Amino acid sequence: MFCYQCQEAAKGTGCTLAGVCGKKSEVANLQDLLIYTMKGISILANEARKVEINLNQVNELIINGLFMTITNANFDENVFYKTIREGLILRDELKNKLEEKGIVLDDLHDSVTWTADSNSKIEAKADSVVVGVLATENEDVRSLRELITYGVKGMAAYAHHAYNLGKENNEIYTFITKALAATLDDTLSADDLVALTLETGKYGVDTMAMLDDANTCTYGNPEITEVNIGVRNNPAILISGHDLSDLEQLLEQTKETGVDVYTHSEMLPAHYYPAFKKYDNFVGNYGNAWWKQKEEIESFNGPVLFTTNCIVPPKANHMDRIYTTGASGFPGCKHIEADENGKKDFTEIIEHAKKLDSPTEIETGSIVGGFAHAQVFALADKVVEAVKTGAIKKFFVMAGCDGRMKSRDYYTDFAKQLPNDTVILTAGCAKYKYNKLPLGDIGGIPRVLDAGQCNDSYSLAVIALKLKEVFELNDINELPIAYNIAWYEQKAVIVLLALLHLGVKNIHLGPTLPAFLSPNVAKVLVETFGIGGITNVEDDIKMFLQ
Repeated sequence: MFCYQCQEAAKGTGCTLAGVCGKKSEVANLQDLLIYTMKGISILANEARKVEINLNQVNELIINGLFMTITNANFDENVFYKTIREGLILRDELKNKLEEKGIVLDDLHDSVTWTADSNSKIEAKADSVVVGVLATENEDVRSLRELITYGVKGMAAYAHHAYNLGKENNEIYTFITKALAATLDDTLSADDLVALTLETGKYGVDTMAMLDDANTCTYGNPEITEVNIGVRNNPAILISGHDLSDLEQLLEQTKETGVDVYTHSEMLPAHYYPAFKKYDNFVGNYGNAWWKQKEEIESFNGPVLFTTNCIVPPKANHMDRIYTTGASGFPGCKHIEADENGKKDFTEIIEHAKKLDSPTEIETGSIVGGFAHAQVFALADKVVEAVKTGAIKKFFVMAGCDGRMKSRDYYTDFAKQLPNDTVILTAGCAKYKYNKLPLGDIGGIPRVLDAGQCNDSYSLAVIALKLKEVFELNDINELPIAYNIAWYEQKAVIVLLALLHLGVKNIHLGPTLPAFLSPNVAKVLVETFGIGGITNVEDDIKMFLQ
């Protein structure tokens, strides 16, 4: 195996024996083969679109398959065997349909022609040198191909959530297959791939806008909400991940059962949506970001439902309390499938909860969030006045991901040491580094404005564009906004590319720059967009406030 798609890549270069995330080398290789197979399907899909062949099944497989390979999403090798076999069947059906349309398929890439009729043959292919990241020998081309692939993975995750709420955009599907196929095209130059990278950012914006529309049309616009972080004395289910459709179904099935529901990590922002406030058993948020889940699952006592990433390989003594659904999975844990209409039966996990103790309280109080774009626009006059009077000197976008590295304490210290006339704009689980700190407010405006999940970084971009309009500026970079973003996995990659597409410059990434950026690609990003890393809190704050 060789994997360097997340911030925890071993030694800052790549995992080769097993993933720091916990995935085994066998699973990593199967994930690479699934991606390789989907690239082959994409080559055919691009031709199929020209002759109007229906690609609904292809779109669904590719979106789900990409999502499954995101860091910490799915560790179950049997699921990858199954999905690869499904991909091969779908690919060959697509070839037949193209031939029936009179399309001549010559000089096909190996990703379009390889086949296997057993798990052992799939394993052999997964182990071959043509499948993995290192198959591309040129370091800069490899870097750009992987940057595009990881951006598309993040895009697919957000498209998957929108799909679950009935929203689709065929232009996004078309771009994803175009991008995947392009990463196998040896005729494309580095400049071509740079252009495709920026185009990935454009479709990242479109995908996040689609998901924002899906969420708000279904559940209402997020509003300022005080979220309880204590517990009640009832049996309960902890729901983690990102999928609001899964949460809605769970809440519907648990109401009046005596079973409470708590959110964990990236599911916290569900409390901000008006539609979920009608559930009396939707109690609050339990715990912190994803990387603390082992100890928090232990103290929660009840079953846990993972709707997406981020899963940490569980302790043996609470494995039986973990359930997965959607693109997530872990061997030995119960997986709950949807029926043909997307409906899921959570009876088993609800009955399981009734037999277990109520959660052990680990903290008390509340945290405030709900500052997505509609809510901030409602406060626009107050915000603008605070900027004009100097009460707010600068906004700091500190969106992104949290993680277990000690170096990430930087973000807690950074938040603590920011001057009192600054405001933090956040989204994603990075907020857990500072959302419980007593940072106060500025004229009633909290100094931490949480827009929601990682995909709600879109809200932060919309807010910035609105402020640019209000202050009649020519360039978004003239705003008093600094970007100090923590990243971990591929959804953060598409957020970054989306911000670059919108023209945002001088973004700082930490705690380390991505291992998949070759020196030359990193140089292009630095020279073109002002991308930078982080150093230490004191010097970085001085730099940002200049």
